[in-house]
Amino acid sequence: MNAMSQPNHPKKSPKFATLTALAAACTMMLSAPAIAATDTATAVTTSTAPNAIDSSKRVIRRATSDSTTSDSTASDTASTVDPVNNVSQPVEFISGIPIATTTAFSASMEAPRVYPPTPISNKAVSSTRSTNSTANNSAGTNVSRGQLPGSPIPQARVSDISFVPTVLIAQKQRGTEQLDVSLLDDFIENVSPNARHYPPNFPNRTQRYYTREKIKTFADWIDPYARAPDASFDILLRAAKINGMGRNLDLGSDFAIRGGQYIDRAIKNDPKSGEANFLYGLMLSEGGGFKEGKKYLDRAVALGYTEAEQSLAQSDLLSDRRNEALDRLRRLEQKVPDNSIIRQQIKLIEEGKYYIWDLSAPNINVKPSI
Repeated sequence: MNAMSQPNHPKKSPKFATLTALAAACTMMLSAPAIAATDTATAVTTSTAPNAIDSSKRVIRRATSDSTTSDSTASDTASTVDPVNNVSQPVEFISGIPIATTTAFSASMEAPRVYPPTPISNKAVSSTRSTNSTANNSAGTNVSRGQLPGSPIPQARVSDISFVPTVLIAQKQRGTEQLDVSLLDDFIENVSPNARHYPPNFPNRTQRYYTREKIKTFADWIDPYARAPDASFDILLRAAKINGMGRNLDLGSDFAIRGGQYIDRAIKNDPKSGEANFLYGLMLSEGGGFKEGKKYLDRAVALGYTEAEQSLAQSDLLSDRRNEALDRLRRLEQKVPDNSIIRQQIKLIEEGKYYIWDLSAPNINVKPSI
């Protein structure tokens, strides 16, 4: 029996099938750019921006801030999220490189990020500072309305402001040159109750130290003017005062020597000056020269200088003439009954003390700098 006949199908060559598939794929790939270019060109013809065609035949549209993207050009544009403001921004691709279509988004890529301000409690007041055009804000604490914990706040009071009257004196015996001694006179007036007599008396060691430092500064400043052969009386008188106080504050023998020289020259320029005679007698008697000092103190008393009587009483007391000292002060008290210091000095002698200027120190406030 004959075998059943089978349908006869021609066998296809495997090589031919492979070539056929490759040809079909190539046809599809080659036709795609042309179709895409045609569709894109149709969609872009309505745009006012000029067009350009790159080597792949794609239409490249210039980026503009008000341009819109159609569905047909989705392959040439993409949407990117702005990390600062969380807003989707269109970005075009030109030759595979993304180009931002808005200048704001481009600037935000370079500017620092904007972070929300840190919450601050009701005890602190927040302040915002604008540092650039991208509104880079920072939160801080306003320290002008209160003191931070553990941090000192500088303060200024109107009472700390003082005005010193201007004082101009002749620099030389002859001539028109003048010297401004405003600060020097103000300092001498303030510290004289504490430092004019020996021993000096200050409310605390800080004020004593500041006074010593300022005396050295003022003495160095006025000394060149006082050393001049034709220095004026006013220059010599002030130089003697400042050096005499330096001697009382134990700044050295140089202060005692200069003070004596300056006041001696001042008296020669004006022998009838009660203040000059008093200062010279004061320096001599409180330095141990009671006999030499008495001559100048008596002259100052005759010229009407009240304080010279007190210095004479001190000289009597240190010379073991206690009764003479008491009598002198009691007579002086009758002449100037409003002088409370004289009453205190009488009491000191009655208590057996030997220094009538050992009184309660006046409360002064010498600043550490001139």
